[in-house]
Amino acid sequence: MPVVNVALYAGRTDQQKADLAKAITKAISKTAGIEDSATTIIFQDVEKSSWSDGGVMASES
Repeated sequence: MPVVNVALYAGRTDQQKADLAKAITKAISKTAGIEDSATTIIFQDVEKSSWSDGGVMASES
């Protein structure tokens, strides 16, 4: 059973997350040859003030 963790900047709508979940699930099912129901997706909403790339806070860019 695949478990996918998706960390995104906070602010995505429930519909955006649902659409992304469907797309990820379909890609895994097609590639791995498993049923959609076998895939679990966990979304983590992260504030820009809690995210850094290359030592630069996302909230600063």
